[in-house]
Amino acid sequence: MSNRTHNLSEALHAYLLDVSLREPDVMRRLREATATQPDAAMQSAPEQVQFMQLLVKMLGARRTLEIGVYTGYSALGVALALPDDGRLVACDVSETYTSVGRPFWEEAGVAHKIDLHLAPAVDTLDALLAAGQAGTYDFAFIDADKSGYDAYYERCLQLLRPGGLIALDNMLRRGRVLDIQDEDTRAIDRLSRKLKGDERIDLCLVPIADGMTMALKR
Repeated sequence: MSNRTHNLSEALHAYLLDVSLREPDVMRRLREATATQPDAAMQSAPEQVQFMQLLVKMLGARRTLEIGVYTGYSALGVALALPDDGRLVACDVSETYTSVGRPFWEEAGVAHKIDLHLAPAVDTLDALLAAGQAGTYDFAFIDADKSGYDAYYERCLQLLRPGGLIALDNMLRRGRVLDIQDEDTRAIDRLSRKLKGDERIDLCLVPIADGMTMALKR
């Protein structure tokens, strides 16, 4: 046991991956391809995606959402964790970045599970709500523009069933939440303080990667 969370050194992080990461070759190659892209730091950490895969399986999820796809590494991980009839509605605005991941989705045999919407995520989520899909999703992952997080959260919460889970990435902003100098970090801080008092959810902020908040719909 420990009375606080530890920071990971490079060596300890390497050990963590060595003894626990079960990353299929197709995911590893997509992660390596992503490392050559502009803004490669937006790539989700492999241990973070493996954690989400575990959550998806624990939830018995079949209907999932992803807000912010980038090159599709996390989408690939979630799709692999879903049953064959599972579906991921993936929202992004970049044809350029999402096109990096699509061949890997095909190779992994999960492209049929991923419904990619290249449009503003709010528009896609509003369309799902208008189509009567409130309360029908099991899991949502939010990792997009930080100023939009609150709007995405509110819509995802409506779309999730009771007992469904929202995971929000970058909630520690690499420590910038302690000395807020930019609007994105200010938006994240406001949302974190709102979530703490939100009686519609149960809450935990997990210090994995850049901090991931887990919001379980009551």
